[in-house]
Amino acid sequence: MNLGAFSVSLNVSDIQKSLEFYEKLGFQKMGGNIDQKWLILKNGDAVIGIFQGMFEKNILTFNPGWDQNAKNLEDFTDVRDIQKHLKEQNIVLDKEANEHSGGPEHLILQDPDGNVIMLDQHRYNTQNKP
Repeated sequence: MNLGAFSVSLNVSDIQKSLEFYEKLGFQKMGGNIDQKWLILKNGDAVIGIFQGMFEKNILTFNPGWDQNAKNLEDFTDVRDIQKHLKEQNIVLDKEANEHSGGPEHLILQDPDGNVIMLDQHRYNTQNKP
């Protein structure tokens, strides 16, 4: 089971200050919209999202269907299949993906220490398309 591209989504208090800080560490803008208070930054294979006022905690984020450059993968594990596996393992989900839909969807869970994990699929998996 491949969870897809990995990034850390950071809850920041001032997106401009955070951008300036991470640029000093060598990160460059990869996507997002600073006017909407969110940016995706990249340094090598490391990807972080900075989000002002969108959520309470930092989030470990996986994107099924993408590689580390946000490029579509030909073959990937659909978020609904991952959800089925997690439920079979008796993992409690805070937000479940709609199993009767196709395309973009997400699920949210927490690890034993309360760290939030989101699997956020942005596209259809042609092998699972309804």
